[in-house]
Amino acid sequence: MQKPVYRKIVVKVGTNVITDSGGKLDLPILSQLTDQIAELRKRGVEVLLVSSGAVGAGRSIVEPGDNLSPVAERQVLSSTGQIRLINTYADLFERHGFRTAQILVTKSDFRDRIHYLNIRTCLDSLLAQEIVPVINENDAVSVTELMFTDNDELSGLIASMMHVDAHIVLSHVDGLFDLSTATSKPELIRTVDTSTKHFHQYIKPGASEFGRGGMLTKCHIAQKLTRFGITVHIANGRTPDVLLDIAEGRETGTRFLAQKAVYGRKRWIAHSEGLEKGSVTVNAGAEEALRSPERANSLLPVGVESVTDGFLKGDIIRICSADGTTIGYGMAQYGSEKTRQLLGRKGEKPLIHYDYLYLLP
Repeated sequence: MQKPVYRKIVVKVGTNVITDSGGKLDLPILSQLTDQIAELRKRGVEVLLVSSGAVGAGRSIVEPGDNLSPVAERQVLSSTGQIRLINTYADLFERHGFRTAQILVTKSDFRDRIHYLNIRTCLDSLLAQEIVPVINENDAVSVTELMFTDNDELSGLIASMMHVDAHIVLSHVDGLFDLSTATSKPELIRTVDTSTKHFHQYIKPGASEFGRGGMLTKCHIAQKLTRFGITVHIANGRTPDVLLDIAEGRETGTRFLAQKAVYGRKRWIAHSEGLEKGSVTVNAGAEEALRSPERANSLLPVGVESVTDGFLKGDIIRICSADGTTIGYGMAQYGSEKTRQLLGRKGEKPLIHYDYLYLLP
């Protein structure tokens, strides 16, 4: 029995891992996963579990009528199924002497720094009490703009927030395969260095059968997290002892190599897509300065061409290039009114200081 290579991890379990072909909870698989997490906890590894499956659990309880809209059906299934899902986890972890906590969130819960820190304090406190947090999106109220892309996005945010060593995404496939060539047996890619390797060419976009995510989303999250110094694994959650193998450093699935760690507010800002209060468009000179590999630059009013929507000091805003492409996000040091007054002016204080700036790769 080897010593675990990670001390704190986020485990994200996909819908297709813990549900059967009919979309209902697969109890033997859930039992295997909780056994492994309990073993890791006993070895001193802190584990935060982000689990899909509420809708699948709901399918075993109710059969929504034909008169419901797709959104209403999802609300019925998730709200009834979440009770069964968390009770199943609670019962399975209790067999190993561990208590379980349920954390349900929406994207708006991360809308500002105070809410963000409140969630982090809650999770830190649960881990300190040796309670296993089971986190899921609150699908009963998360609709349209309140929704995460999927639980890959949510788990990535939790991994970043909690400064974990590794983010383990358990899917129903063995990892990232090279689909760039027309072959009947594509090769599994064991290691990805996101600082040098472009993975988009290997992926055929598509969503999970019962979930909302796909491999492209998983890889985008992995690319973001590795920039924060977090190693990311994508592996098959139905493989026996997959979590123990990863935790002990065995070659399993696809591993995305961690880069130099980034800390502080940049982690929160990096996950602010869809939560921004406004946007600014910058000129080519400003974009070039922001992306300079030689020095860290802040966004100055002289480089801002236009302002969209209203925002206040401390709000997250989106930064766009002249052609409308989003190049990053940042925390405004003053509001939209003052920004409009200072457009193109030199010698002014930064609209976004470098310490509060996150640029997309």
